[in-house]
Amino acid sequence: MYIKELEKSLESTKNKLINHNLYSNLNSKTKLIKFMETHVYAVWDFMSLIKALQRNLTCIEIPWTPNKNNLAGRLVNEIVLAEESDINLDGNVKSHFELYKESMKEIGASTLAIDLFTEKVKKYRSYENAINEVKIDKIVKEFMNFTFEIINFNKNHVIASVFTFGREDLIPEMFIEIVKKLSSNNEINAKNLIYYLERHIEVDADEHGPMALKMIEELCKDDQKKWEEAKTYSLKALEMRIKLWDHINEMIS
Repeated sequence: MYIKELEKSLESTKNKLINHNLYSNLNSKTKLIKFMETHVYAVWDFMSLIKALQRNLTCIEIPWTPNKNNLAGRLVNEIVLAEESDINLDGNVKSHFELYKESMKEIGASTLAIDLFTEKVKKYRSYENAINEVKIDKIVKEFMNFTFEIINFNKNHVIASVFTFGREDLIPEMFIEIVKKLSSNNEINAKNLIYYLERHIEVDADEHGPMALKMIEELCKDDQKKWEEAKTYSLKALEMRIKLWDHINEMIS
C-alpha cells in the first residue's frame, strides 16, 4: 500500500523526465557525443549509491558478522552483481560504467575528463577531494554533490529510494530508438551503446526494479516518517535529474 502511494506521488514529476525534450533533440552524432561526455558522471556516481547500500545492508568487514537486514542485503547483493560485474558483447566481465565508457569510445566521445576524475578519486579515496581538483561542469557537479549528500545522510531507506526512483528506471524506450535510428543511418557505430541500453532496460524492468521496490518496503515497513522521507528525497532526485537534462538540452541546442 505505502509503495503504491509513493509511486503515485512521484508519477507527474517522473513523466516530465521521461517525456523530456532532450531525447528528441539527440538527433546527431555530435549531440550524442556531448550528451554522453556529460551523462557519464551520472553513470559513475550511480555506483556509489548502490555500494553505499551494500556497505550498510551487508557485512563487508573482517571479521564477518551477520547483518540483520537479511532480505534487503540479498536484494542489494543481486543488484550489485549485475551493475558491477555484467558481461559485455565480447563475453568479458565489466561494470556498467565500463560498458558505458566502451560505448563512448566506439562513437568517438572522449573519456579523458571522466578518466582523470576517477583517477583522482582512486588517488585520494575521497569524492570531496577529487571533485575540487578537476574542472567539471557546474550543473554536473551539483548533481553529483546531491548524490553524495544522500550517501552521507546515511539513511538506508533514503538511499534506496533515491537509487530506485531517481536513477534505476529513467532510461526510456525512446532513447534506445533514437540511438538505433542514428546507427541505421550510418552516422554512428553504436552496437555497444545499444547493447548497454538494452541490457539496462532488461535488468531494470525484469529484475532490479521489482527488487528495489521490495527493498524500500523492507526498509520503511510501517514507519510513516521513513515513507515521507523516501518521498521527499525521491522527488528531489527527480528534480536534480530534470535540471541536468535541461542543462544538457541547452548545451546541445
